[in-house]
Amino acid sequence: MFSLEIDCDPEERDLLIAELWEQGSEGIVELNPVAVRAFFGDSADRRALRERFPGAREREEEQRDWILEAREKLPPMKVGRRFFLVPEWRDDPTPEGRFRIAVNPGMAFGTGFHESTQLCIEALEDYVTPGASVLDVGTGSGILARAAALLGAGRVVACDIDPVAVEIAATGFVGSADAVAAASADIVVANINPEAIVALAGDLLRVRKPGGVLIASGIESHEVEALRAALPPAREERRKGEWVLLVL
Repeated sequence: MFSLEIDCDPEERDLLIAELWEQGSEGIVELNPVAVRAFFGDSADRRALRERFPGAREREEEQRDWILEAREKLPPMKVGRRFFLVPEWRDDPTPEGRFRIAVNPGMAFGTGFHESTQLCIEALEDYVTPGASVLDVGTGSGILARAAALLGAGRVVACDIDPVAVEIAATGFVGSADAVAAASADIVVANINPEAIVALAGDLLRVRKPGGVLIASGIESHEVEALRAALPPAREERRKGEWVLLVL
């Protein structure tokens, strides 16, 4: 068995982890916000992996149950006032009064263990009202769409340009906000990168109903000014660590 230690930008970490699972990793450990270690069996194609992840540092590993060890580093998590996020392989009891969402870290972006996803869940708790219509743009694993439905949204539509993400989310369509009718959602949530938010700003605001809100996250602190310049004034700004959420 061997491992690859790979450096990454914090905002790209979830995407890197998803790609490593797809490449056959047998376990992944987040060493710090800017580096992960992925473990591979001896049958893995080392040369192909080194070419795919240039700059990765390779290390021989002793034979251990790396999958179990990696999974043990992902305990259940309470998010917001009403949610309990649990890796799908755990059977921890759900605390009273909380909605349980089983997640599969590595399947797609947005497992709930990232601060920007947590910010979005907490905002949905405050803004979703019974019967509200919600559009989740860039749904990833679909966790925000599921959270909105559990909170009582009447109609939830999710979209993503990644067909695999749409399949995992099991709701919505392959595409983006430009394919959605104007004024069709009470709440539009977009937990995507700042460049995508700026590029889609017109459509994100267009599909929002009068009086509705746009919840935008996936934004690091140093990127906020660029978003402020591209979007109308925010009603609210929330922070968790280095991550920022805007409500418009």
